[in-house]
Formats: sequence, structure tokens, C-alpha cells
Amino acid sequence: MHVPSSEPRASVFYTYKIHPYRHTPDRDSGRAGAPVVIVGAGPIGLVTALDLARFGVASVLLEEDLQISHGSRAIVLTRRSLEILQQVGVERPFRRKGLPWSHGRSFYRGQEVYQMIMPHDEDDRFMPGLNIQQQYIEEYLVDFCSRSPLIDLRWGQKVVGISQTADAVALRIDTPEGEYAMNADWVVAADGGRSTIRRLLGLRMEGRSYPGNFVIADIKAQIDLPTERLCYFDPAWNPGNNVLVHRQPDDMWRIDFRLPDGETSEQALAPATLRQRINAVLEMIRQRIPWQLDWATVYSANTLTLPDFVRGRVLLTGDAAHLLPIFGVRGCNTGLQDCNNMAWKLAWVVKGWSHPALLRTYSSERVQAAREICEEGGKSTRFMSPPTAGARLMRDAVLSFCLSEDFLKDLLHWRTSRPHDYRLSSLNSFPEADAAFTGGIASGQPARNVKLGEDDYLLDRFDAGAGFHVMVFTAEGDLAGDLEHILIETGRQPFPVIRVLIGARPGGANASLADLVIADAAGRIASKYAAQAGTVYALRPDLHVCARWLKTDAAQVCRALRIAIGETTPVPAPELAAGCPSRSRS
Repeated sequence: MHVPSSEPRASVFYTYKIHPYRHTPDRDSGRAGAPVVIVGAGPIGLVTALDLARFGVASVLLEEDLQISHGSRAIVLTRRSLEILQQVGVERPFRRKGLPWSHGRSFYRGQEVYQMIMPHDEDDRFMPGLNIQQQYIEEYLVDFCSRSPLIDLRWGQKVVGISQTADAVALRIDTPEGEYAMNADWVVAADGGRSTIRRLLGLRMEGRSYPGNFVIADIKAQIDLPTERLCYFDPAWNPGNNVLVHRQPDDMWRIDFRLPDGETSEQALAPATLRQRINAVLEMIRQRIPWQLDWATVYSANTLTLPDFVRGRVLLTGDAAHLLPIFGVRGCNTGLQDCNNMAWKLAWVVKGWSHPALLRTYSSERVQAAREICEEGGKSTRFMSPPTAGARLMRDAVLSFCLSEDFLKDLLHWRTSRPHDYRLSSLNSFPEADAAFTGGIASGQPARNVKLGEDDYLLDRFDAGAGFHVMVFTAEGDLAGDLEHILIETGRQPFPVIRVLIGARPGGANASLADLVIADAAGRIASKYAAQAGTVYALRPDLHVCARWLKTDAAQVCRALRIAIGETTPVPAPELAAGCPSRSRS
């Protein structure tokens, strides 16, 4: 019988809440079931549930504990992650609580050798990074999930068995009342790096585990330093190793340092040893002040991924699908891109708008992303924790040269998590039309924000739209025939399509055909998207471009939408000639 702890976790800054186990009547009937069961109520599982809910898909979310995770863990949300949170309508409390930042500094033996500045311009609503502890991330997401009638969050429920047929997945769930069975059409494994589902399915990751261990310690202290990422190589108190220092809300600070080779976790976390080393860090940054320890753990760096994120009717996401190094804030941020990619595709399958084969593109797109991130993250990891004597010699030589030379300093860049570009996706179409552009947002890339006014941005207008977006650029006045036909026919798809009309003065009698009309008198949107009158962009529900045209017609746009939901059969000639088939919108 699973008996999770009901004792709130200890913290010097955060009050943990116990979410009691509750009896669910469906277990009595012996017919417990759900369209989608999500295993794991960490950030990735919670956002998956919220993302499914915006398309009207219900889910049961199982969490084996009775409270949110212990420790700050993922403390940096990137701009892309905040855009994803905005898509599901939950970003506001994160912005209120978090600490935005855009740059960092690296030091070698006490001397500054590199300043990293992450790209940011006035069109970006969000800064490149936002520091916020995972406790708050999960608290806010749990609160939003509790408000949704489509999300059934069940605490104290541990999956202990799984089997599947061609049509369903059967789960065995252990609780404080004993075990019961639940069936699901689909299961999402979002249960973290020690994934139970991955283990029960016998899945193995590919890649590399790196030597060397690191300590993360969260301390509460009133340190007088700005919000930036600080990295210290070869400090006097930890020769040959490195230290990272990050500010968090509530006077909390993340201290992250590499251990001497051969030191065990037990030795590293011994109170006297930990206190001595934290004092040495504070001495190094000239902050001789009192502090309190909140949480500490030991981790190692990995670049590992499953070769396939879909196993029958089970989809793996986040750390259950890959283990990435902490350097470059990749873990949670990559997981959010995973579930944002997966959720709309799973919703389209559950709703009957697409064939289950669409889910294969979740795996192909995100496995490609994970492998690219493993390659990038491996470079950062080899620099932060050289795996061989030769690699250490090369790293130290680079650092030494950086004291006097500039040409090597870019090697110190920590290759921050970035939005992935699905340029090779089978869901993209009309490559010749894409290649005709001389700028803008290429097929596979995520939509870019544009500032439209004070506290008003392009993606703010999109955040209420759960579906594909078709952006139609026009000049003043009434639409020409092709553009009018595009608005009419894309509104007749059997799945949600938000038709967006953009122009200097978009109006006239046919402006009512659009779901969203955006004035672009200064041409800022047109400039960012390299658009002219007649240009059309098609965006997937995760706001990645799947096709674009300088000039086009309704048949091509509708064809691109069908390809983007996995229907790759060529459109018959009569249908092409007549435009898209008329269907009522559901």
C-alpha cells in the first residue's frame, strides 16, 4: 500500500501545502478511465494537462506525493517557456514573482574574462531569462489546474503497473486505500528523470553520462548583487573546478559548484563540509553575511535521450524522455517545448481531427531537438567538467588566454536553451514558397513577437486562440478575391483555425470574415514577417510556422493545413481546382 508522507517539507522561505489523498468514486465501479492519463504532476505534467484543456481534452493527472517538489530545482524559465505559458494562459503570476535577466559574467581566478549578453529587443515581451523557484512554478500551475473542470488532479497515487493493447492502456495504481485499475486511451509519462513508466516499459536512453559531481545548494541571504548569472572558474577555494551563483526571489540564492574528483554525495552534503564551502563562496563574492540553508542535493551531468518518445499509446516527455545537463537551463525549458509540441497533436487525435500517426511527428521532431541539445549541452558540459586530462588542459589553456586575448572568449558561452526550429518537419509544406522570402519567419520556426503599443504585443492577441492561425496580410480597404476566399475556406476546416487579418487599415465589408483583426499602421508586423499585401502565414497550434507564401490562394493554404495535421495524400485535381472542401467548423 502506497503511503506518501503527509509531513510538509521543511523550508526557510516556502510554506509547503499538503494536498490530501481523496477517494474517487470511479475506483468503486471498476470502470475507472479517462481519455488521457498524465503520470507526474511536475511542471511538464501540469502544463501538458493545461495545454490539452485549452483544446477541450479532459485528463486525469496522477502524482504519487501529496505536495509539490522539494527544492528550487528548475530556477530559470526562458523567453520561449514564458511564451508557451502565455499560450495556455498562465504566465501572469510568473511575471509578477520572477526576476528577469539577460546577461551573465564569467571569471577566471578572480578576474572577469567574459560577459554573456542574451539577445533581446523591444519587440520581445519577455526577457531572455526569468529566475523563479520550482516551488512557485508548480504552485501556480497546480492552482490553474484546480480551476479547470477538464483536469482531475489526484494526489497520493503511484503507478505500479502498465500494459497496453492496440486500443487502450491499462494502469495499476497504488494508493493509501490499496490498488485499483484505470484504463486510458492515451498515457503521457511526465514523471521525471527516474520515470516509473520508462522503467516499467523497459526503455533505455542513448547518449553519455559525464564524470564529476556537482552540488546545488539554496541559501537565504541578503546578498547585494544584481540578477545575473555568475560563473567562477578555478577559484582559490576550489582549484580546477567552478562555481555558479544565481539570484532567486525572496532573498534566495542558488550556489552550484563542482566537487573534487572522487568525493561521494554523503561527503559533499555533510553539514560541516557544506557550510565551509558555502562560506568560501560568500567570501569569494565579498559577501560575509549570515545565511540559512534551505535545500541541497548532488547531481551529475548527462546528455541522454530515448530514441523514440512514443511507445504504442504511451508518450514520454520532459526528463522521462531525456536527461540534459543543467548548464544552459535546458531541463525544464526543453520539457515545456516537448509538451507544447505534443499536446496539440494528442488533442487533434483525441478529438478525431487527425489520425494517430500524427503523434509520430511529436517523436521525430522532439528526438531531433533532444539530440541537437545533447550536442550543444555536451560542449558546455565538457567545458564545465572536462572528462579527461587532455580536455582539462585545453579548457584551462582557453581560460588562461582569455585573460589577455579576446578571440577565444566566445568559447565561454554557455549555449543557453533556445527555441527549436522544426525546419525538417514533415508537417511543413510548400518549400519553394518559403524560399521565396528574403527574411521573416521561416517554416519550422516559432512565431516572433512584435510590440504594437504600450503593454501590447502581437502574441498577446494570439493567446486566446487554441488552434491553427492563418495570418493574412492586406493593404487598406476591401480584400482582393484570393484573400477573401482564403478567409472563407480556412474557416470551414473541421478543426479550429483562427483567421488573422493584418494591415495598415484592415477593414471593409469582408473584415468580418476574420476572427482577429490587427492594425499595423507602422508596418512593424509586416517588417518582422517580411510580408507584403497578399502574404499569408500558416501557424501550427504551438505557433511554429508550417507554411508561408508571398502570394497564394485558398487551395494552397488549405492543403498546407491538411499536411500540418499529418494528411500527406496529394489533393485530387478537382478539389484543387475548386478550392478547399466546405465543412462546418467544430
